Formats: sequence, C-alpha cells, structure tokens
Amino acid sequence: MGYPTLTYQHDDEGIATIALTVPEKRNAISAQMITDLLGALEQAEASPVRVVIITGSGKAFCAGMDLDELHAVARQSQQKNLEDARRITKMFYKLYSFPKPVIAAVNGAAIAGGCGIATLADFTLAVPEAKFGYTEVRIGFMPAIVAVFLRRKLGDAQMRDLLLTGRIISADEALQMSLIAEVVPAENLMARAREIARTLIGASPTAVAQTKKLLIDFDRAAIRAELESAINASADIRATHDFQEGVTSFLEKRAPKWST
Repeated sequence: MGYPTLTYQHDDEGIATIALTVPEKRNAISAQMITDLLGALEQAEASPVRVVIITGSGKAFCAGMDLDELHAVARQSQQKNLEDARRITKMFYKLYSFPKPVIAAVNGAAIAGGCGIATLADFTLAVPEAKFGYTEVRIGFMPAIVAVFLRRKLGDAQMRDLLLTGRIISADEALQMSLIAEVVPAENLMARAREIARTLIGASPTAVAQTKKLLIDFDRAAIRAELESAINASADIRATHDFQEGVTSFLEKRAPKWST
C-alpha cells in the first residue's frame, strides 16, 4: 500500500518503519498526512509487526501544521473547524493509545504538531541537533490537543513553560525535562531505535500489549473528556483575529499586529 506523504516498510524482525516524506515542506502535517499516518498505523496494527518506528526524511522530523492549510482554515465555518480538530485529535490519540510500542527517531526539528507526534511515542530518541517546541501561541494558535497528553508527561509547571512561551528548546533540554528519552548521534539514530525495538520484541507480545492497555486505561475516560474540551478550544481560536493575523503575518514574513 502506498501513501503520498510517507513510506511504510516492515521487515522479518517484526519492525515497521514509517518515514514522513515531504522534506520540501519540512514534513509539515497536512490533511493528507493525517490520513496517511492513520492508514499506516492501521496497517501496522493489523499485521504481525511488533514495534513501529516513526522518523522523518530530510533535515526535519516534522515542522507542525502546513501553514498554507492553516491559512485556508481561517476562512472555514465553525463546523468545519470542529471536524478538522477532531481529525488531528484522532491522529494524536491513535499514536498515544496504539497497542504496539512506538519509537520516534527524531532526525531534526520537531515543532508544534510535529513535537506532538514525536513525544506521544513510547520512546523518543533525538539527534543532538534536533529542536523541540510547541510554538502555536507565536502564530495566534493554541496547542489544545497536545496539552491533554503533555501535562501527564511533564507536569503542570514545565507544560506551562513550553506552551505559554512557545519557546524552542534543544535536544539536551528536552532530555533534562524528560520530554525525550535519549540523545543519539545522527549516524546511530536508526540503529539505536532498532536496538530498542529488538529489546521489546524479546518480551512477551501479550504482556507488552496488556501492559500498554493497562497504562492507557488508567486515564482513558479523563483523557477523552479533556479532548472534547480541547477540540472545542482548538476550533474556537481559529475564528479569532489573532489566529488569522498570526498565520497571515508568518506567511508574509512580517511582525504580527495582535488584538489589544
């Protein structure tokens, strides 16, 4: 099965590798990529694959949402904005709750929604040059969906730091925060990801699957309720002046003129 925005490969060891393949757009998240990533994950789930590795092609892992698409979003109806928010929520929740272990091999910048993809994996490895950040507030948007998962990973104080400032952090700082698990030289990134995958494959598949299910079940009801609030918040902000101005000013490479 082919996908326009990514490649999917699996080997005889039981490892599937999903590589985002839109390097000319720094692997930005588009509606097509959401569809493709959901399809690739469903393909892996239905197969004998035991572990999934997600990485990027080119210099970036994933630069967040495609700004050309976000610009179009600013002119959509509230109902369409809700549908879009639900679509990206479905992708993030699929990554979070995927029944098989997921490893993110972050080969470069992971920004905004791309940072969400990277850090929702069970294990996140990054090259020393990688950058991380939830930069949505800098373009008048908000990281509503990812906040539901991030506060469980980092805690309130560090989450507020990253989400309210929108600042970019290095791989080393991400490691100190426990946002990622390891910093790995670029030449060893995929080898280390596969080494972790083999360790996971050496364990009982039933036990691993049941353990993942248990961990997800601890917060499943609360997360679903919080995601509903986040979906509405994500849709609402798209109708604001600051969202439209933020995206437009970014595309026009000028300073934004925020509302007062």
